[in-house]
Amino acid sequence: MSQTHVEAPVLTAAERKTVRIRWFLVGFLILGGVVNYIDRSTLSVANTTIAEEFSLDAFQMGLLLSAFSWPYAIANLPAGYLVDKFGPKKMFAFAAGGWSLVTMITAAANSFGFLYAARVALGIAESPFFTSALKVNERWFNKSERALPVSLVNTGSQIANAIAPPLLTFLLLTMSWRGMFLIVGVLGIVIALVWVRIYRDPTLKEQSLIKGAEAEARVIASVEKVRWGQLFAHRNTWFMIIGAFGIFYTVWVYLTWLPSYLQTARGFSLADSGWLASLPFLCGIVGVIFGGWLSSRLVKRGVKTVLARKIPIVGGALLAAAAVLPVAYVDNTPLAIALLSVGYFASQVPIGCLWTLASDIAPSNQVASLGAIQNFGGFIGAAVAPVVTGAILTATDGNYTFVFLIGGVLLLVGALSYGLFVREPVEKAAA
Repeated sequence: MSQTHVEAPVLTAAERKTVRIRWFLVGFLILGGVVNYIDRSTLSVANTTIAEEFSLDAFQMGLLLSAFSWPYAIANLPAGYLVDKFGPKKMFAFAAGGWSLVTMITAAANSFGFLYAARVALGIAESPFFTSALKVNERWFNKSERALPVSLVNTGSQIANAIAPPLLTFLLLTMSWRGMFLIVGVLGIVIALVWVRIYRDPTLKEQSLIKGAEAEARVIASVEKVRWGQLFAHRNTWFMIIGAFGIFYTVWVYLTWLPSYLQTARGFSLADSGWLASLPFLCGIVGVIFGGWLSSRLVKRGVKTVLARKIPIVGGALLAAAAVLPVAYVDNTPLAIALLSVGYFASQVPIGCLWTLASDIAPSNQVASLGAIQNFGGFIGAAVAPVVTGAILTATDGNYTFVFLIGGVLLLVGALSYGLFVREPVEKAAA
């Protein structure tokens, strides 16, 4: 059925200039992602130091490293709904302020139980961040543009992963791990205050300029809104959960155990491991940007939107598996680090596209909700990874062979889930 097209209103030069705020917002979200992930990395960098101070074995440390991810995964479910309901301005400010206060409180920890409770609170506080960022991008960019800004926002986490080991190691060596937590917490408070000051949603006129006919279609579609619980009635939702689980599992083996691996399995000092651990994460920055660029390029070449998202997701997961699996059998340290760097680059190629895929598949009023549900699946994997890794290391006296084998297999599971079972919804294909 044809629909009458309504021309987008013409904006003045001043109004067009205000629309450019969207790229400024993307830049600030990147900065927010950097602070967010530096915050998450504090415990990983202080892994061996805290383990020694509190007399924790590898399994206990694995439990502590996973304490963030379980509540983060569960809290993503209501967080997505809350972002859709209250908007990204309020929810991002709440998240940044909350995680910063928790981090500063963690500096006063005097027991394993205190540390565990603080990491649980941190996971809950951080849960609205990426869903808020997805909502910002959905509001300020049209479908053909969206993959690149979403991927750019996700580079914030990779920039943080790259700079966190040397930066946090420096703070750890000069200020103790408690001082490190305090400094990182203050950074988040600044981010929250600035966000409240600068963010606004686009006006209706700006939305028409940005999205054109897409804005009209969304207005029509929003008349009949999909309820949050109805998302679980679709096959796509479940295979997005499974696929994200497989990919995030291996990513979080890197994030939680890489510094310790370099120290215990490869014999590097604390200072040296801080710099070496940044190499895979530097490659991850390139991987996220490449995935977003490739997806946008495919859309502009006429490839169907959902397929254009799936190609980087599946291809990246397969390449990551091909790089991670051999590490289990490599004795040469430079080769192992090279494979780990390639593996992390490839594992990050899908990340921005995962979030963009959620915005392409979900109804307009449930974009943050579906993104959060998918992220829930990913962070179940993120929660399991440190515990399983710690259990393996405890049982094998520090041998990482099964750690890399399991990671590689789960990357293949992620690739198959997205590649074979996630498809464009029938109603959107018809539209």
